[in-house]
Amino acid sequence: MDTVVIRTELHDFINHATDEKVEEMYAIMKQSERTEPYEWWKDEELVAELERRSADLKSGKDKGVLWEEVKQRLLSKHIKDSQ
Repeated sequence: MDTVVIRTELHDFINHATDEKVEEMYAIMKQSERTEPYEWWKDEELVAELERRSADLKSGKDKGVLWEEVKQRLLSKHIKDSQ
């Protein structure tokens, strides 16, 4: 996939993404600009988000996704994209 297609897909994704997804993408982008090692356990915002997600899974609020289902989705997408 060339960079023009990637840029187009990224723009489309950002334009239709939820605020939460946009914030996550921005955090990833900012993280990639760092030169020192990232010590995630010192990132209070990240730790709070991980704790929230963990609590949601434990309480049943978030049902999660089985690894087999994730793997199948990825394999299906890979096969679809390679055709």
